[in-house]
Formats: sequence, C-alpha cells, structure tokens
Amino acid sequence: MEKTLPPIPVKRYFTIGEVAELCGVKPHVLRYWEQEFTQLRPMKRRGNRRYYQHHEVLMIRRIRDLLYDQGFTISGARNKLQELVQTERERRKAGEVPLEGMEAIEIDQEEFDAAVQDDMEPAEAAEPRGRTIDMSQLLHLRRELNEIRELLGSSH
Repeated sequence: MEKTLPPIPVKRYFTIGEVAELCGVKPHVLRYWEQEFTQLRPMKRRGNRRYYQHHEVLMIRRIRDLLYDQGFTISGARNKLQELVQTERERRKAGEVPLEGMEAIEIDQEEFDAAVQDDMEPAEAAEPRGRTIDMSQLLHLRRELNEIRELLGSSH
C-alpha cells in the first residue's frame, strides 16, 4: 500500500480536510485516531472545528505508516508510538534533535486564534510580513531538507 504522500505546505494550521488529503486517509479515520492515540490532540475552535499543527500532520503520517504499511494493530501502533515518544523525551534530555512529528509545540489560545484568522484571510488582504523566521518555520525547513535528503539517498 506504499503511496507517495504530497509535501506538507508551510502553514501553521491545517483543517481536517487538508490533513486527510496530506495523509491519505478519510476525515472520519482522523477523528477515530484522535480517540485511540492520546498524543494526537488538534486544537478545536468554533463549532468544534479541528486545526492540526505541522507536527500533528507528521504524527498522523507516522501512525498511518505503522498501521497501513508496517501492519501494526491499533494497540500495537499505540504502544510503538508511545515508545517513540519516550525515546524522543530521552533524546531531547540528552540534547539531541527531535524525531519527526514527535515535538510538542505549546501555543496559547490568543496566538492560535490570530494565526487561524491569518490563514483564512485572502492572500491580498494579509499584511506583508517581514523577513524574520520563527522556530516553527526553521523546524519545517529542516524537515523538508531531511525529506529531500531521503529522496536523493533512495534514488541511488
């Protein structure tokens, strides 16, 4: 069932429909996985609308890989993901780089509301932004470069 997934765009928040497309699963599957995997906690806004962050999209891709490609059961995938999270905590304590999709980025509700509003405005209405790069953009860039390196490494 090896399926090439599209690259994850540079955005702060993704709707459930966008995540479903990016991860190759249906929205109802994502809602079910939220119940089964406690690490998966998208922010919810008006009307219980879900907004996923980049690290959650990566985590969903990891869950999908465990279930669909590696053949884990839900329980087995949950245990494996917990192991990965624990390993990540230990690596982080040792000062190493986090695993893809395992870092948790804390954000307050005000910042969330402002960012979602920015993502929903038409591009021409958005205020021009300066050339400053925040940590999430750097993390995203690192991930993209790692994906390119993996693609180049696997083609030889």
